[in-house]
Amino acid sequence: MASVLITGTSSGIGMATALAFGRAGHQVAATMRNPDRAPELARIATQEKLPITISAMDVDSDASVKEGIGRIVKAGGPVDVLVNNAGIERTGSVEELSLAQFRAVMETNYFGAIRCIQAVLPTMRQRRSGWIINVASVAGRIANSPMAPYTASKFALEALSESLAQEAKPFNVRVAIVEPGIIDTAMARRVESAQTPSPYPQQRRFAAMFTASLKNPVPPSVVGEKVLEIVESGTWQLRHPVGPDAVPFLQWRKAMSDEEWVAWGALGDDAWYDRVKADFGMDARPNA
Repeated sequence: MASVLITGTSSGIGMATALAFGRAGHQVAATMRNPDRAPELARIATQEKLPITISAMDVDSDASVKEGIGRIVKAGGPVDVLVNNAGIERTGSVEELSLAQFRAVMETNYFGAIRCIQAVLPTMRQRRSGWIINVASVAGRIANSPMAPYTASKFALEALSESLAQEAKPFNVRVAIVEPGIIDTAMARRVESAQTPSPYPQQRRFAAMFTASLKNPVPPSVVGEKVLEIVESGTWQLRHPVGPDAVPFLQWRKAMSDEEWVAWGALGDDAWYDRVKADFGMDARPNA
């Protein structure tokens, strides 16, 4: 059984991934910023007697990552699998969002992953064994307003992962990118409810799209089970879209030129909703 370190396990995909590995018998180190504020994983792990240990670690902090992973390794030995899942989002127009908001998203979603990778990779390289799985998003390959901070961080994480895979493969360390579509998480619900007054319509329209998608919610367990499957299969495949809409979203974008994609995002409301329904089969109009 593997020693698995997962970040951002307080809820959603991180919690589901920790439970998937724990139920499969793997030794899980589940980390989050403040375990006292998110007791659900601990409750389930105790109830089901799962091999999950929960600890505090803030991926935004060099010191917290160094101390946290050092503590985990001391207690359970070298990390076999690192799942970089910790992530945050901010939505809004590029003009209106503060630079601090852009920095906060990049700090967690991108630099946080790098901190954890640099902490575990030397031992993986020396042992010539290991997994680094970075939870990105279809937004790591599709740029949409009003999610510029989030999608920029996920594009960056995808590029990092692709570079890292080239460096790690000679040492038998596997790198995988997980690309969920719209999953029923607290983050998705925040995007759904985002209604900031703005001269730009994209935030309101994207909220309506998320509302339409979440009428048929896809649970985070779908992603957790996929991450487990990737590790247990031993695959070298780099990218793994997850969820029923992930591949269709990617194909939708691929079917358009860059200029067509920009023109779609810039349409007026009626034309935009019509195109979403015609191209993707989703009636996202708020009164639908």
